[in-house]
Amino acid sequence: MKKNTGIIVGIVAAVAIIAGWFISTRNSFVTVEENTNGAWADVQTAYQRRADLVPQLIETVKGASNYEQGTFIAVTEARSKAIEMNLNGEDITPENVAKFQQIQDNLKTELTKAINVTVERYPELTATGAYKDLMVQLEGTENRISVERKKFNDAVMAYNKKIRMFPASMVANMCGFEKKGFFEASAGAEVAPTVSFE
Repeated sequence: MKKNTGIIVGIVAAVAIIAGWFISTRNSFVTVEENTNGAWADVQTAYQRRADLVPQLIETVKGASNYEQGTFIAVTEARSKAIEMNLNGEDITPENVAKFQQIQDNLKTELTKAINVTVERYPELTATGAYKDLMVQLEGTENRISVERKKFNDAVMAYNKKIRMFPASMVANMCGFEKKGFFEASAGAEVAPTVSFE
């Protein structure tokens, strides 16, 4: 009788240890996934800040000069597309992150064109305080975006590493935790931009 009781106690203890490990491992996955989702929300906040500054850029330039209609339309359309694409934590796949990044890169490109047109065609505008302040805000926003993207990539790396490490990867597979996508450098980012004042 004592022998059977010892075996039962041993089995119950082993099951309790395995169940405790499973629960602890799953909860740690939830933690790193939520850290990743939080980092993604910070990235979106930084991009939203940029999108909110675009109308200010347009109004600043329009207020000081006759702004080119084509540039205005291109920036407005790029901003609209950037605002429309939102991803939540479950949608952070490599493909969706790449699509989000492409849309944001298009907005940045249009903003850069708009600023260059402004500086080239309306040099007196660069001397105004409002324009200078806006440029500082845009530069700060781009820096924030860069910082938040790095934090996001760090969170994704920690998450992806955790769900792939054995034996925890078995729990990740059983509970449906999937790999998240990274932000990657834009095509052509390795080539330095050419500055021209022609």
